[in-house]
Amino acid sequence: MKSKPDPSDADASAPFLVLSGVKKSYTGVRALNGFSMQVARGEVIGLVGENGAGKSTLMKILGGVIAPDGGTITIDGKAHDALTVGESMAAGIAFVHQELNLFDNLDVAGNVYIGREPLRNGWMRFVDRSRLHSEVAPLLERLGANFTPDTPVSSLSLAQQQMVEVAKALSVDARLVILDEPTSSLPLAETDRLLEVIAGLKAAGIAVIFISHRLHEIERAADRVVALRDGELAGTLERDEISHDRMVKLMIGRDIKAWNSGDPQAAPGDVVLSAKSVQTEAYPLRPVSLDLRKGEILGLAGLVGAGRTELARVLFGIDPMLGGTVSIAGEPIRLRDASDAVSRGIFLVPEDRKGAGILLGLPIHQNISLPDLKSHAKRFFVSQRSETEAAETQRKNLGIRTPTVSTLTSTLSGGNQQKVVLAKWLAMKPRVIIMDEPTRGIDVGAKAEIYRLMRKLADSGVAVLMISSDMEEVIGVSDRIAVMHEGAISGFLDHHEFSEENILLLAVGKTANLAGAA
Repeated sequence: MKSKPDPSDADASAPFLVLSGVKKSYTGVRALNGFSMQVARGEVIGLVGENGAGKSTLMKILGGVIAPDGGTITIDGKAHDALTVGESMAAGIAFVHQELNLFDNLDVAGNVYIGREPLRNGWMRFVDRSRLHSEVAPLLERLGANFTPDTPVSSLSLAQQQMVEVAKALSVDARLVILDEPTSSLPLAETDRLLEVIAGLKAAGIAVIFISHRLHEIERAADRVVALRDGELAGTLERDEISHDRMVKLMIGRDIKAWNSGDPQAAPGDVVLSAKSVQTEAYPLRPVSLDLRKGEILGLAGLVGAGRTELARVLFGIDPMLGGTVSIAGEPIRLRDASDAVSRGIFLVPEDRKGAGILLGLPIHQNISLPDLKSHAKRFFVSQRSETEAAETQRKNLGIRTPTVSTLTSTLSGGNQQKVVLAKWLAMKPRVIIMDEPTRGIDVGAKAEIYRLMRKLADSGVAVLMISSDMEEVIGVSDRIAVMHEGAISGFLDHHEFSEENILLLAVGKTANLAGAA
């Protein structure tokens, strides 16, 4: 096989990869329309754009998965009409995808060299595990990993698993590492570690394309920002030009207050849901007490593993409550399963919307009607007309972007899929709605729409409990914040006490600095 060019021979500032006029269409829909960009050695490029802007198509073209309809891809001065997967790998282009592609039954070294394991001599051709581990060890050392080649992947945190994916990229002599939403499931501390890894790649002369909807991370990491909008280059920002507002304006073509749901129309009302000394299976010795009031958005913050999702599952009746009481409007209720919660007007928008919130293989109208089929049934048969009319109402109210409610839900963007999850509950007049990571993996424009919908719900009298690991989101959207630490509520913050410092102090079990709050 032809050896790769030595990147040390080239001018560090010269682009080793150039895209010129790249085009791609799918059945009449233009995904990329003459897109051009350059990537230089050791450069960190923040690639931003709304869902559907063309980022995924661009990455597939760079990976050799699909061929463009036009344009050229130039690597080290050699122009290509398209790349194969082999040519992409040979050029040193490596991917770390949002959805991790690791084998839990293997150790770290086995995952890094999966399919390329060094073999021992002899007719049996066994894997040379000693050599395998010795080759992976320096890669982990280079990344500052706090685990070893023989560590089982199943025991690693999400951030550590992301690091294994980066090690895989380095093991093939990567010159460009493309990170696709690598921090979408990571808490703050582990996100910081991944950003340090990006800085280390840059220092080693390895270019990085960093795709993220968390624009504050782009601000921290990127040397340059490239914005895609409707398949075209919307603009670029150099290091001293990068700011949240400028990136948003390039992405969507207008200014937007992405981190604010709007001011409440009225003060919160009476307590709708009250949890007293609730014990979960995850933290049976750490009871939780909180009140959720009519017309308020209560943000529930904390580090990953603090017990927030576990509490939500108990309040929705999915997991058993080991102790304590839950009351609705002062009346204690039993939550034997989710149907008990739904009958009381308690609804959950789950963290994993694709796995637990919607059925991707069904059309929009069937997803919306599914929890309340009896309302659409006539003599034991479901009326498609009734389903369609109800779904059409929600499509208009929530601004679900689709020409028809018969569209398969799998074809929608992440933001529109989240609206479908909301729509199925809104059609049933909720009293309490629990939203677990409501904007994870959603672009900034769709986030603003979700925030406005949450505020509209609260203003209509619904009590909203929002679980989020995004600090800006919690501060910008909540009326009040509760913070969890190791299964229990470590403190509550009123609006004038909101700050990242106070949330983090409570998240690690310390006392908030209320005297210093704005």
